[in-house]
Amino acid sequence: MNTYYTSEENTQVLIALMKAHNIKKVVASPGATNVCFVASVQQDPFFEIYSSVDERSAAYIACGLAAESGEPVALSCTGATASRNYVPGLTEAFYRKLPVLAITSTQHEGRIGQNIPQVIDRRVQMNDLVKLSVSIPTFHSEEDRWAYTVQINRALLELRHNGGGPIHINLTTTYSKDFSIKTLPNVKAVERYNMGDALPKLPNGRIAIFVGDHRRWTDRLTKAVDEFCEKYNGVVLCDQTSSFQGKYRILASLVSSQSQYFSPCLAPNLLIDMGNISGAYISCKPDQVWRVNPDGEIRDTFRKLTKVFEMEELAFFDAYNSLNPSKEIHREYYHEFVAERAKIAEKIPELPFSNPWIAQHTASRLPGNSVLYLGILNTLRSWNFFETPESVTCYSNTGGFGIDGGVSTLVGMSLANKDRLCFGVVGDLGFFYDMNALGNRHIGNNLRLMVINNGRGTEFRNYNHPAARFGDDADAYMAAAGHYGAQSQKLVKHYAEDLGYEYMSASNKEEYMAAVERFLTPAFTDKPMVFEVFTDSQCESDAIKIMNNLEVSATGSAKQLAKNILGEKGVKAVKKILNK
Repeated sequence: MNTYYTSEENTQVLIALMKAHNIKKVVASPGATNVCFVASVQQDPFFEIYSSVDERSAAYIACGLAAESGEPVALSCTGATASRNYVPGLTEAFYRKLPVLAITSTQHEGRIGQNIPQVIDRRVQMNDLVKLSVSIPTFHSEEDRWAYTVQINRALLELRHNGGGPIHINLTTTYSKDFSIKTLPNVKAVERYNMGDALPKLPNGRIAIFVGDHRRWTDRLTKAVDEFCEKYNGVVLCDQTSSFQGKYRILASLVSSQSQYFSPCLAPNLLIDMGNISGAYISCKPDQVWRVNPDGEIRDTFRKLTKVFEMEELAFFDAYNSLNPSKEIHREYYHEFVAERAKIAEKIPELPFSNPWIAQHTASRLPGNSVLYLGILNTLRSWNFFETPESVTCYSNTGGFGIDGGVSTLVGMSLANKDRLCFGVVGDLGFFYDMNALGNRHIGNNLRLMVINNGRGTEFRNYNHPAARFGDDADAYMAAAGHYGAQSQKLVKHYAEDLGYEYMSASNKEEYMAAVERFLTPAFTDKPMVFEVFTDSQCESDAIKIMNNLEVSATGSAKQLAKNILGEKGVKAVKKILNK
């Protein structure tokens, strides 16, 4: 009987990644639920397979194999109570840090608790049983393939991570009878490097360093990154929360946000990913991504992750700088990116009165050495288009990415930096959500808050938001319009003044330019300030649309035309046909 690999894609990917990570020893126990896995590996000469009817014994056999060989050993069992018999052996492996991979096959997890035979709940593990437990369901989309390939990589890497130990994969099966697949899929195996390891060679070509939200940079780290960029033809792609102010900083949102144009600058040969969550949604298409972070976690933001460096950022850049003793300086990529950004920036027309217009006329004028807090999402997006002075430190709550604590965060920053002016820009929903923070008795005269009051969550009325298709109907519940005084000219004024703030307001460009001088004064005034700016949702949407369509390529124009004619569903249908 000629059998090959199962048609179940999740099992194919697991097997392919086991081979990529050199996990070849398998102890298999009999059963029906694990037939797709066992039948697939037993016909592949890469694997070294042992049989054990008793799963309790199988787990201890795996411990012995792993201890003596120094290699990871996989276990495979069926559903029902088979996996329960792994508990003693996995406990032994946990305390001895033995790399045992328990693959427990299962029916669809939705069947748990439905009185279906041989279905038990393995979703929660005992604290001292395994280092990590992941569930791998069947695949139904490209998103599934990407997400669970990342999870399998994470699990297999954890077998040897920080001294090693046992890992659990709960693998869903559909009991496929199709074993006709002759070739495993191409998979992306992620490698992890630690200090002291032989580091991989950097690829030739252009290297971009992407920095999300990042703590303050030390001078040593900034200099090391600058040196790296000069040695390896690099740039540093930033948003306002990146905190990087080195020589090769590029505020990348203006280039990456163009919906009818994709810049070649956004397709580096290597992207080095640093920092935390970015709110800039910068769309890069690198050939591969290396993640550098002391946590060593697998974070595949750009879906091209190949290597993770579990080390301090300074150690990474110092190591690669020392590997290249050349004094030759390469700035070609940086000059290309600067020219690209300048070309697009020159096309910015007169914008409607809106958050982007406010950012355009305010960002560069912030007093030196001040702090800037930006609310998500429309504010952060708008201010990411325009540069702030080098000495200004920018923050945003991109961690949880909610609107609920912006004002309080600004207050906290002002208390920590009483000798620095602390500016904040938030929308009206974010302000009213957190307005009680303004009454805190510790607030000093260094706090200055700008409230962009458009009477709703204008994000949900922007032309490219899914809720925008509902037009004015979105206001009732999606954009939550009409709350908090419905753009009352007096509500915030009285509240702020009664709390001892200096209040100012503007409803158009002329009023704004007249008031902003006072708001931006570098001198410490007697009182903290609240500057309320009334804008219109349509103007906000129009401004974002303008900023997203400054540059147009022939390809981008054709795609937009197709979208206008066929609609989203039509475009997806055409893509399906072309991919067949």
